Amino acid sequence: MAAVTFGIVGCGRIAQRHAEHISKCGRLGAVCDIIPERARALAAARGGVAYERIEDMLAAQPGLDVVSVCTPNWLHARHTILALESGRHAICEKPMALTTGDCDRMIAAARASGKNLFIVKQNRYNPPIVALKKVIEEGRLGRIVNVQLNCFWNRNNDYYLSSDWKGKRLADGGTLYTQFSHFIDLIYWLAGDVVTVLPLTRNLLHQGIIEFEDTGAVALEFANGALGTINYTVNSFKKNMEGSVTVFGEKGTVKVGGQYLNVLEYQAIDGYEIKDLPESRPANEYGFYQGSMSNHDKVYQNVIDVLGGRARIATTAEEGKKTVEIIEKIYRAAG
Repeated sequence: MAAVTFGIVGCGRIAQRHAEHISKCGRLGAVCDIIPERARALAAARGGVAYERIEDMLAAQPGLDVVSVCTPNWLHARHTILALESGRHAICEKPMALTTGDCDRMIAAARASGKNLFIVKQNRYNPPIVALKKVIEEGRLGRIVNVQLNCFWNRNNDYYLSSDWKGKRLADGGTLYTQFSHFIDLIYWLAGDVVTVLPLTRNLLHQGIIEFEDTGAVALEFANGALGTINYTVNSFKKNMEGSVTVFGEKGTVKVGGQYLNVLEYQAIDGYEIKDLPESRPANEYGFYQGSMSNHDKVYQNVIDVLGGRARIATTAEEGKKTVEIIEKIYRAAG
């Protein structure tokens, strides 16, 4: 198989991570950003031709096989659809979109074009999460009865004020979209669909800075009858404190914690022990703050394997839509 040629639209912080891994598994043919200096800087560092408009990049670069969408949340759907309609496969960063309607349009574009749509959910590759998924699938925990998700991070005023879109309701979507959609994906992946949500959300320490909540507490009921909670905030003092999920089953309890769901903190499983886990990757560094785990290499390896006919898509567009659907349900109920 010839080397896969990628394009990147959106050359901000997360694009640097994408470009790094593209350089190891294929080649970067083009980059695009409405801020020309940013596109030129990434092209100079990683290769490819720089463009200001995605339409120009797609038209001028017929050799692009895959387009990685790393733009602000509200543009994910538009840019992904443009890439698919031009006959390219697409990789979309989280969140997939800000509405399920946009997700449906993205899925329809992928089907119509016959191209693959990959959704970035790299925390699924964290070794303790992989182990937890395995014991659930093997039935070692028995019936799942409760799932607790804690997301306690820090996002100070500078984080929002240094961005032209973060904190804006229509562009960002909300804390669950930008900070914690990976975590919502994981409780869906581990415990199944959510049928009932009872949320309380407040903006407690970012008044006048962001247009939505900085803190929330959500009671959940899953389709399988399990209950759960999501407790989240970006008000952890000075630094990120915890990202954890605890699964209670009739035959076992497991907590994966640390700051980024990267540490097996507790296990008690009937007749079984999780052991010999690989070391987790470090968190993504973005200057004055950190984000989720750095497993983008595995995302890109899955893309290469799918295009080579050796694997299935690790996180499908339908799964990406489920995350958006659950977040929409929470925000709708919160009012």
